[in-house]
Amino acid sequence: MQFGLFCSPKADAAGFGPETGQGFKDYLDFNIEAEALGLCSSFSVEHHFSGWNQASATLMLLLALAMRTKTLRVGTAVLVLPWHNPVLLAEQAATLDLLSDGRFDFGIGKGYRHSEFKGFAMPREEADARFEEGLDVLTRAFTTRERFSHHGRFWHFDDIVVEPPPMQTPHPPFWVAAGHPQSIRNAAARGFNLILDQYASPAVLGERIAVYRAEREARGLSFAPGQVAVARQLYVARDKADKEAALEKQRQYTQRTITSARPPDGKTGSHVLAYADKAGATEENAMFGTPDEIAGMLEALRAAGVTYILLTISGGADQLRRFAREIMPAFADAPAARAAE
Repeated sequence: MQFGLFCSPKADAAGFGPETGQGFKDYLDFNIEAEALGLCSSFSVEHHFSGWNQASATLMLLLALAMRTKTLRVGTAVLVLPWHNPVLLAEQAATLDLLSDGRFDFGIGKGYRHSEFKGFAMPREEADARFEEGLDVLTRAFTTRERFSHHGRFWHFDDIVVEPPPMQTPHPPFWVAAGHPQSIRNAAARGFNLILDQYASPAVLGERIAVYRAEREARGLSFAPGQVAVARQLYVARDKADKEAALEKQRQYTQRTITSARPPDGKTGSHVLAYADKAGATEENAMFGTPDEIAGMLEALRAAGVTYILLTISGGADQLRRFAREIMPAFADAPAARAAE
C-alpha cells in the first residue's frame, strides 16, 4: 500500500489570526515532514466563503509546497472547474507542473456546497455543463500548441495559444471524486484516475473499484490499483475514551461542512451529504483507534482492493509520526517503510 495526505489547510492556527497565515505555514511544515516519513503525495481542497478560513487559492499553496519538497506529489482534491476561467487555470496548472518537475496531480470536480454556488451567484443546475465545457477547453489548452478559438455557452476565446505547456504529457493526470456507479464509469471511460470518499465501507469501496476496473478494461485501457485513491480520516488513539472524544470532535467538524453544503431542496449526491442523515454514518468508517485497531481497518481495505490511501490526519504532527512509525511500515511499500523507521 502507499499513503498520501488529504489536507484542508486553514489560514489561522491556535493563537494566530488568519491574517498571519500561520495555518498555511504549519501546513507546509506538516507536509515536508510527511515526505521525510515516506508518504508519497498530498492533495488539498479548494473552498470558498466558509467562514473558517479554508484554502481558497489552492494552486498557490501547492506551488509553495512543491518548491520545498523533492518527491512528494502535489494534487488538488478537487479544483472546481465551474468557478474558473479554463484558460487561466490551464496556464496556472502548467506552471505548477513545470516548477514541481512534473509532480502535479490535477483533481477536478463540479462542486457540491450550496454556499459556494450561492456566493458565486451561479445556479447549481449549470454545474454539469460548466464542468464539461471547462474540461474541453482545459484539455485542448494543455495538448494544443497551435492557436485555436472557442465559442461555447459559457466561455469565448479568439485566436489563442495557451502557454506554457505542462511537463507531463499529454497533461497532468486528471483525478475525479465519484461514488455513483455511472459517475465512476464516466471517469474510467475518460481515462481519469479516481478518488473515493471518506465514508464508504470497505465492501462498497471494493464494488466501486470493480466498476472502475471493468469499465477501463472494456474501453481497452489498462488498470493499475494506484489509479484509485481512497480518502480516510485518521486518529491514533491512546485508548477507547481518547478515541470516542476524537470521533465526537470529528463529527462536529463534519456537521459544519454539511451545514455549508446542504441546499434548500435537500438534494444529496454521492459526497458527504449522502451520509448526513444517518446517525454516525460520517464517522462509521473513520480510521480512529489504537494502532492494532487501525491495522485491522487497513487489512480490511487491502482485502477490498484498496492500495492507495489519502489520510486526513487529526491531531497534527504527533499523529503523523505515530502512524508513520507504528502502523505504516507493516503496510507501505519498502522505500516508504524504510523512511519511517
